[in-house]
Amino acid sequence: MRIERPEYVKRLAELRGNGRVKVISGVRRAGKSYLLNTLYRSHLLSSGVDSSRILDLSLDSIVNVAYRNPFRLFEYFRARMEEDGEEYYIFIDEVQMCASVDNPDAPGSKVTFVDAVIGLMQLPNADVYITGSNSSMLSSDIISSFSDRGDAIYVMPLSFAEYLGACGDRGKAWRDYMTFGGMPYLVNLDTAEKKSEYLKNLFDETYVKDIILRGGLDDKRDVLNILLEFLSSSVGSLTNPTRLENRFLSQTGQRVYRSDIVKYLDLLEDSFLISSARRYDVKGGRYFDTPLKYYFVDIGLRNAVINFRQVEETHAMENIVYNELVRRGFNVDVGVVEYSGRDADGKSRRNQLEIDFVVNRGNARCYIQVAYAIPDAEKREQEIGSLKRVNDSFRKMVIVRDEIVPRYDENGIYYIGLMDFLLSSDGLGFPSL
Repeated sequence: MRIERPEYVKRLAELRGNGRVKVISGVRRAGKSYLLNTLYRSHLLSSGVDSSRILDLSLDSIVNVAYRNPFRLFEYFRARMEEDGEEYYIFIDEVQMCASVDNPDAPGSKVTFVDAVIGLMQLPNADVYITGSNSSMLSSDIISSFSDRGDAIYVMPLSFAEYLGACGDRGKAWRDYMTFGGMPYLVNLDTAEKKSEYLKNLFDETYVKDIILRGGLDDKRDVLNILLEFLSSSVGSLTNPTRLENRFLSQTGQRVYRSDIVKYLDLLEDSFLISSARRYDVKGGRYFDTPLKYYFVDIGLRNAVINFRQVEETHAMENIVYNELVRRGFNVDVGVVEYSGRDADGKSRRNQLEIDFVVNRGNARCYIQVAYAIPDAEKREQEIGSLKRVNDSFRKMVIVRDEIVPRYDENGIYYIGLMDFLLSSDGLGFPSL
């Protein structure tokens, strides 16, 4: 089944021919190769590029093992390019499988895929695109290797709008998406059993194995699995390595030191499985170093970790909204609003209220609360109390689970249903941002 991903194709099209390498990264099985070799190829062909000008090579194929040598990789493409001034589009899939080899002209030094790709970029009529598995090659590693000559395109699993486009039925699509998430291969599976089995196998046999290999954690698989369960069962809750260390001790009787937990969290973030949101003091304009909130790149992967036990919409909603904001290119923080109050004895003290998300892009900002339901005035005041204490003029918004007519209240706070938000295409689902 063909799944359209127009935003990513648009991004690649905007970078076309800019003289920089386009680095397509993201969690494994999110559709990086499909994006490049099917969708973007189709875009180029439809824009008038002749198929002979698109040169591709997948290094994970056994028929291409000879080109895992960087010298041969470079020569493969150069030998196929005419010096006629016309642009060639070079696609290298799974480029991290290119080996590091000895430099015959400089004993003691190595030649890698980075050298091969830079060499291709320096050809006057080459436009270079690469994908790679984050198990061995992270976008941050590559971009730093290419200095200022690379652009990163971060590919996430399907958004709800993309998933719905592939599945059709809105109600069924939402039920599936909330439970199984948006890994592209899921649209080919027709039962809940097949989908859950696919996700659990994907997590265990691909992601966890990759992280263990990358981090040299051969004897730490059980610890890593427990940490993933902790993060999954408390998704969107504030935590830090010290709290997780204490949780290991209290719930398992196992001493896992803070320094090791920091290492595991870094590996999980580097693999794009999870991401962290820092707390931002809205009035003070500063960040708190700890605690953080962690979200999974895909709610289905999160559910697979806990064997689909806690699949309640309250936690899923916040994770899904976070991913949607990141997908749309926003910087996302957790908001903290500090204010003075008095305790029961009348003594002055500092209080804090939380805003689920402080969303920034350029000079625009929006404050967002995510609420499963607002059944009465008391619950409504609880949800918007922090928003009302923000005195600036940026947009304030509440996303609720129910399908409602989008509206503003007397405080200027905008309310929108989750479906309308996820299916909107104009920034954050309301005008002017």
